[in-house]
Amino acid sequence: MEHRLNCLDRTDFEAPAPRRVLRNLALLDPIAGRLDSGYEVLTEGQTILEVSKGGIRAGDAEVVDLRGRTLMPGLIDLHQHILGETLPMYPRMLPSLLTARASRVMLGMLSRGFTTVRDAGGADYGHKRAVELDMFTGPRLFVCGRVISQTGGHGDSRSPADMREPPMCCVQFPGVGRIADGVPEVRKAVRDEIRMGADQIKLMAGGGIASQSDPIDSLQYSTEELDALVDEARRANTYVMAHVYTAQGVQRCVAAGVRTIEHGNLIDEETARMMARAGTYLVPTLTAYQAIKEDGPNLGFSEISMQKVDRILEAGARSLELAAAAGVKIGFGTDVPRCPERQSDEFLIRAQVLPAAEIIRSATVTAAEILRHEGKLGVIRPGAYADMIVVNGNPLEDLRLLAGQGENMPLIMAKGRVLKNALD
Repeated sequence: MEHRLNCLDRTDFEAPAPRRVLRNLALLDPIAGRLDSGYEVLTEGQTILEVSKGGIRAGDAEVVDLRGRTLMPGLIDLHQHILGETLPMYPRMLPSLLTARASRVMLGMLSRGFTTVRDAGGADYGHKRAVELDMFTGPRLFVCGRVISQTGGHGDSRSPADMREPPMCCVQFPGVGRIADGVPEVRKAVRDEIRMGADQIKLMAGGGIASQSDPIDSLQYSTEELDALVDEARRANTYVMAHVYTAQGVQRCVAAGVRTIEHGNLIDEETARMMARAGTYLVPTLTAYQAIKEDGPNLGFSEISMQKVDRILEAGARSLELAAAAGVKIGFGTDVPRCPERQSDEFLIRAQVLPAAEIIRSATVTAAEILRHEGKLGVIRPGAYADMIVVNGNPLEDLRLLAGQGENMPLIMAKGRVLKNALD
């Protein structure tokens, strides 16, 4: 390889992606949950052209010898906030500076092997296009723009003493949330976010940790409002993801047709079975609560928030067990906007409950299915995007290889371009 980089390189990212043959590798199949030897992979531009046993004849293609290392699909984080500094820690930061900070956050995500990220509130179509146009080096983004919240809901940042009316109540969270009450307002909010380029719609259907006025078990939005939100998204050929924790709150979302439940720590067996029957996905974010528990005040969380976190943290592992036992498909999310360096800790926390193959599947093929990009993301096969990572060892046997800051990933490819090469 011409480029031997220990960090991501913007110049290399902007260069045209040549034809490459990757050889001498162990191919990780996340669907089957196994490693297969003897394969070679040919890429051209942003696409995987061929995956074959034996030698690939590719003329003047660049040859990359992986020397027996593991080749696997790039990782997908379904719940992140690249504009993490929009939270109360930085209440008066200019949007331009927030975007500049986001470029560094995205670079860090790529260095940890996350080649695709679904932003769960804050990032908009402009951030997505900046990556697509190579103005920023970052993962593929799926954005929802501003999250939709009722007055007094998880997206309402006012304290109980704040008498301001919307939209002033969202000044503390610039660009992250919008307040909509009643069926006409929520329909308009969904239409407006889709008009501005949202890939999916995010709603707040229950209380949260960071907000100051809503208990965790509050049920937010009426049945009519939930139905209207989902109806608008469906008619625009997209879907709804919902922040919610409790069993009752999750059941209301499932009944309305919400596609993904974000967090869902307090589900019970009945709710898990209901989700499985409906085909509703669960996207847990367990590393977020561990981070808040350990370092919440330094991360900007108030005493009110710290009082909420214990209940959520204790229930997290149990929610994974219940969902897996019921047959719920589980995606991979992290939700650590204020400490993105903890992003990959999610692998190790889940490993206390679930097999490594299932966890890897959640961050690849299941995540791609949630994003409705089956066959394009999360797999290494002809026609898929050339988003791949090389790992020193077998992650199916040791998930620590996917943790940390990418130190066990000597090569990272996104959009067919080599962003990191430390094979030597």
